[in-house]
Amino acid sequence: MSDISYIPQDNEARFGDYIALLKPRVMSLVVFTAFVGLVVAPNPVHPFVGFVAILFIALGGGASGALNMWYDADIDRIMRRTRSRPIPAGRVTEREALGFGLALSGISCVMLALATNVFAGLFLAFTIFFYVVVYTMWLKRATPQNIVIGGAAGAFPPMIGWAVATGGISIESVAMFLLVFLWTPPHFWSLALFMKADYDEAKVPMLTSTHGRTVTRKHILAYALVLAPLAVGIGFTSIGGPLYFATALVMNALFIKGAIEIYGRSEAQAEADKYAVEKRFFYFSLIYLFAHFLALLAEAGLSYLGLGIW
Repeated sequence: MSDISYIPQDNEARFGDYIALLKPRVMSLVVFTAFVGLVVAPNPVHPFVGFVAILFIALGGGASGALNMWYDADIDRIMRRTRSRPIPAGRVTEREALGFGLALSGISCVMLALATNVFAGLFLAFTIFFYVVVYTMWLKRATPQNIVIGGAAGAFPPMIGWAVATGGISIESVAMFLLVFLWTPPHFWSLALFMKADYDEAKVPMLTSTHGRTVTRKHILAYALVLAPLAVGIGFTSIGGPLYFATALVMNALFIKGAIEIYGRSEAQAEADKYAVEKRFFYFSLIYLFAHFLALLAEAGLSYLGLGIW
């Protein structure tokens, strides 16, 4: 009699492998910024409709991740940071990942359109297209500006959330887009500073590989200086307020301070401490973005309670 308890082999896909295809850490950022965009919008959304909308936006973000892993399987096998992903590890085939990503893309876009409005569904479809085709298939392997232009895909979710509530676009939603858009290059370039060898080996033209770490450090500082006034200025829009303004002042001061520290470092110093400053800046940049959107969420809560000041 055969044993009914079955243990998958190391090279067989588990449920967790399909979850990994969705890039859950990236998806969490998509979900959070989209949720904030939905909540801070002037038109209230029924909680159930809001939950359904965020669910399908999350699935759309996950679909983008799966299609990205399908197309990038060749370089994922080379890079130390990505070689344990389901496809390079041999647990999920490229064909399975492609089918999974396409199915989720169709379901998420159609259902978001039906549950909310057609514009939001089309916006989600455009975002998936931009991330997979424009960024992954074209820009990523073609130009050191890959993360600059391609970063727009990661900046669209708050606009989609806003579109769910309003059916359109506004200055406030564009401001949230620009906050994420301008944050993305210094965030990823700080990662590229200490992961340069991976990108070199995979022949991905990150700025560190094409122009060197010194130029990359200058670009990080330049973007931090451009980002700060935009981030602080959101405090004076209809979605801002004193709490957000204070948060933005503190976080941008720390962000610029970190960028200046990176700018002033020599390669000898960075090598000596194994890029500790660059790694610290990379992880702080995650807190930076989360803090801004959390402050926007808090301002919306205060306004709902009638406690808004601005």
